Amino acid sequence: MINIRFLRENPEAVKENIRKKFQDAKLPLVDEVIELDRQNRAAIAEADTLRASRNSLSKQVGMLMGQAKKDPSKAAEAEAVKEQVKQNAERLAALEADEERLEREIRSRMMLIPNIIDPSVPIGPDDSANVEVERFGEPVVPDFEIPYHTQIMERFDGVDMDAAGRVSGNGFYYLLGDIARLHESVIAYARDFMIGKGFTYCIPPFMIRRAVVEGVMSQTEMDAMMYKIEGEDLYLIGTSEHSMIGKFIDQIIPEETLPQTLTSYSPCFRKEKGAHGIEERGVYRIHQFEKQEMIVVCKPEDSMEWYEKMWKMSVELFRSLEIPVRQLECCSGDLADLKVKSCDIEAWSPRQQKYFEVCSCSNLGDAQARRLKMRVRGEDKKLYLPHTLNNTVVAPPRMLIAFLENHLQADGSVTIPAALQPYMGGKTVLTPKK
Repeated sequence: MINIRFLRENPEAVKENIRKKFQDAKLPLVDEVIELDRQNRAAIAEADTLRASRNSLSKQVGMLMGQAKKDPSKAAEAEAVKEQVKQNAERLAALEADEERLEREIRSRMMLIPNIIDPSVPIGPDDSANVEVERFGEPVVPDFEIPYHTQIMERFDGVDMDAAGRVSGNGFYYLLGDIARLHESVIAYARDFMIGKGFTYCIPPFMIRRAVVEGVMSQTEMDAMMYKIEGEDLYLIGTSEHSMIGKFIDQIIPEETLPQTLTSYSPCFRKEKGAHGIEERGVYRIHQFEKQEMIVVCKPEDSMEWYEKMWKMSVELFRSLEIPVRQLECCSGDLADLKVKSCDIEAWSPRQQKYFEVCSCSNLGDAQARRLKMRVRGEDKKLYLPHTLNNTVVAPPRMLIAFLENHLQADGSVTIPAALQPYMGGKTVLTPKK
């Protein structure tokens, strides 16, 4: 959510930003907010005037009532002032109701207006206009056929999609044996990797209130992703970023504690609505998965530096596991409404002979802080909004796909890189059972 003062003073800049995001249907929202804001400020000004006059009128009534005891002619004057006080009170109550209504209407529209994107963001309507920036590691296509990832797992008796379907429906899975151990090893390695980078390890709540959901994401994302707990003001998290940023809701953060750098483990739950192609079946696009995440809360002037640091951490982690990756700059039309700038880290798929998304790094500016009423008290005692950032450390279902494809050998075995061997009990290779 952008600053309403900025919108009030720069309506054309806000409209141009909406056009850059190819959301022209939202253009009328700007003028609607400006008019509602004008009405609201007028109501506030009139209400303030009435409040200021309330005390003087009340004193006047008291004085006239006292005088009326000696001079009966003053009684009528006192009654007239009392009637004025009553009318003012009724008008003030109406104005306060108007203020509340107008503020709701303004907020509902402001929540739909996209954040101002960084000037460096490439302009394009959708992910087809995303721009490759850099590759890390040499993508290799082996001289033997690589099966679909669930077929690789089945050779190790490592996945059971049928049983999960019977128990939970489509979009769920059982991981077993060496594949389940590999999954947890990757999570444990990612945890220690981030602790080594100076991040504080955190296990957050896996359910959050609606106020937090609305604070960290757009309504469109919320409807597409979140599972609501029936009868409760709670949602299952789609990513631990939500509850980690939510940790600071309604808080005043001492400036000397910045940056706040947290890395968290959590399960994640997502609706994943819509039809998906064959490449997004198996354990690629699912309703439940586990993830290691990182978030940063920092001074505004430091956020772009942290953005660069964070995506590079993902690259370093994947390269330490000998998986080739690339950085892909997200274009304007592919940015969620709260994001200022974002990039994907994509891993190489030897089977598909192309890259696919495994991490997403985003700078959200002060949008989440404004929605959540997060503030920082500076050295001068003044309050300001911090910037928030998030990035995937690793989400093992997709990581497993990249890992298995890039480490599969011609005989069906899977090699374990040195960085992961301590987490796999010293194993250097996994041998298939089929």
